Amino acid sequence: MNSEIKKIAKEAVMKAGKVILEEYDNFDRTKIKLKSRHEIVTRVDLLSEEILIKEIRKNFPLHSILSEEKGIIKNVSEYLWIIDPLDGTTNFSMHNPFCSISLALAENEEIILGIVYAPILGEFFMAEKNMGAELNGKKIKVSESEEGKIIHSYCHGNKIENIKKAVKYYNYQKLHGLDCRQLGSAALELAYVASGRIDSFVIPGPNLWDIAGGIILVKEAGGKITDFKEKKWEINSNNLVASNGKIHKEIIKVINKI
Repeated sequence: MNSEIKKIAKEAVMKAGKVILEEYDNFDRTKIKLKSRHEIVTRVDLLSEEILIKEIRKNFPLHSILSEEKGIIKNVSEYLWIIDPLDGTTNFSMHNPFCSISLALAENEEIILGIVYAPILGEFFMAEKNMGAELNGKKIKVSESEEGKIIHSYCHGNKIENIKKAVKYYNYQKLHGLDCRQLGSAALELAYVASGRIDSFVIPGPNLWDIAGGIILVKEAGGKITDFKEKKWEINSNNLVASNGKIHKEIIKVINKI
């Protein structure tokens, strides 16, 4: 990959992160707007998104862009930038620092670059195809944990069936495993799998922008990514399992059992 692409992507994300940092301490939760029963949007989401789209369009005017708030900006190009300007908006709104910016670049529907930046935590995760994954410039890898010592994480899409599936999964793992938690930022949870902090992450019904930046992090850190049937994850897959690889089959069994 052209090093200039990575440089521009990193600078754009850092610029958006600066806005999030500036808004964080004084954010007023009464200013949120509801997109749906389970989704909120803030001024910060829109400001961050505006920065990211502006930088991408300025430097790569022929590339397509998919962003959470703006939707699709379609061009005739093999390249697609996928943006979540503030993943974990609910966390942000209640002054929980576990939130992130997620930016990914796909070439012919394969993700080749991913960035997940948690500005309040000061953690910048990045991965490039065949080049490994890193946190603040240092290489990371998935955990070596095996069954019995696993910390699971989960999230869900907005449809009722996805929420019910996630709750069943949580209930099973909470009762039968070491622990299972919903941390509230899918991109950052994938980054946590990549860095070995947690061992697995499951999400039925994700939006592509929620997970795109983290997908390549897990892959490049030595982990495994599939759908719920243990088939190769594709850009249009409607569910996701990410793990350190050692426990992947057990998670698939649980999903099929519940």
